[in-house]
Amino acid sequence: MLLALALMQPVFLTLKKHLDSRRTPTYLLDLALFKPDDSCKVTKDEYIERAKKTGFLLESSIEFQKKVLDHSALGDETYAPPSMLTYPIDTSQAGSDKDADIAMFAVVDQIFATGIVKPEDVGILVVTCSLFCPVPSLSSRVVNRYKLREDIEAYSLGGMGCSSGVLSISLCRDLLKVNRNTHALAVNLEVVSGQQGYRGNKSRSMMVTNCIFRWGAAAILLSNKPSDKKKAKYQLMHVVRTHRGADDKSFNCVRSGEDEDGFKGLTLSKDIVPASAMALKNNFTRVAPLILPFSEKLKYVTNLIARKVLKMQSMKAYIPDFKTGVDHFCIHPGGKAVIDGMMEHLKLSDWHIEPSRMTLHKWGNTSSSAIWYVLAYMEAKNRVRKGDIVWQIALGSGFKCNTAIWKSLRNEQSGPSCNPWLDFIDKYPQPQICSKFLGLVKSVAGRSMIISLLVPDSLP
Repeated sequence: MLLALALMQPVFLTLKKHLDSRRTPTYLLDLALFKPDDSCKVTKDEYIERAKKTGFLLESSIEFQKKVLDHSALGDETYAPPSMLTYPIDTSQAGSDKDADIAMFAVVDQIFATGIVKPEDVGILVVTCSLFCPVPSLSSRVVNRYKLREDIEAYSLGGMGCSSGVLSISLCRDLLKVNRNTHALAVNLEVVSGQQGYRGNKSRSMMVTNCIFRWGAAAILLSNKPSDKKKAKYQLMHVVRTHRGADDKSFNCVRSGEDEDGFKGLTLSKDIVPASAMALKNNFTRVAPLILPFSEKLKYVTNLIARKVLKMQSMKAYIPDFKTGVDHFCIHPGGKAVIDGMMEHLKLSDWHIEPSRMTLHKWGNTSSSAIWYVLAYMEAKNRVRKGDIVWQIALGSGFKCNTAIWKSLRNEQSGPSCNPWLDFIDKYPQPQICSKFLGLVKSVAGRSMIISLLVPDSLP
């Protein structure tokens, strides 16, 4: 009886989620992405030259960061904010304010320029930024800039890592359920300014985060109005959130703090690898019954009964083929190892992984906004067709794995806001980026958490 109830639980969960989505649908009307000015482009060599000119980095630190960049899969056209491009580096609050304002307002300007909504039509605002949490909040800065209405539900999510882009969608969805006939605006960014960068020499883990994070932002316009379905790009089908913060090792594997000399930075511990694996496993277990066809569910249940009930210990656990229920995978481009590990775990092809690899190469890790650059790549390539299922997967500090499943509502995904990929999409994919990375030698990787970010076999 208990086994029967356990096997029926995914069915009940699927039915509940389906009924919830039909009662209060969430539509994605527009996606705007930030493309910084070309003067903010930084090649890997320029990054190292600027690091040398700071005057506070030892030669050994510079050499280590050069190795990280050489094996990071980042290209030579990523972007850094103005505060990082001055001499000396601008570490002031004003510099970070400016970096945030440029990115946020650029994407929100695009949303309102389309004419789909006016500022007074937005009833919900959620802004995500992990490292920079000023007073007044970033959401208040947006309210002030666009003179949004007084009764707006405005939130700023800080310290929640790269997966907070999905969190913002989850919060918007929940608020749309109780605020009828309105629009929600989610703004995802990270401020990688001079104030947030690590300026010490003792922690190589902190140096890694300096190297891979770049400047980017996204604004996502959502609606719960039934009349908006005709002009919507996607409908949100499911959001699945997994939080492993109750486990001490998972909780501590990504932390902001100070090195022994008092310099602030973001630390990654060796526990990030098992923490990532467990968060992914738990999340995928909950996602599977929501998106897989009956045939795959049957294979899984049959395998489970054989192993657990019939005690067939020699039988390996069956890993469902998620490609049978998903057409496109938006995997957060947090690093080469994350992408390659997900490719192996989900048994994906180069075609499935291409958008994430190209996004890492062109834009770097832009934190919470990165999964939107991945989706925009698919749209620029005209891959997403009506009825296709898109699965966004992101990992973040805490430790969290958050995923969102969308259904495409039309064949043509261009506009209303301009897709920045369109300016150079003919150059992609670049074959050399798709080649498998062999990894750094263990003697270098073992000194910090670089192995978890760069070595393909870091994830199961």
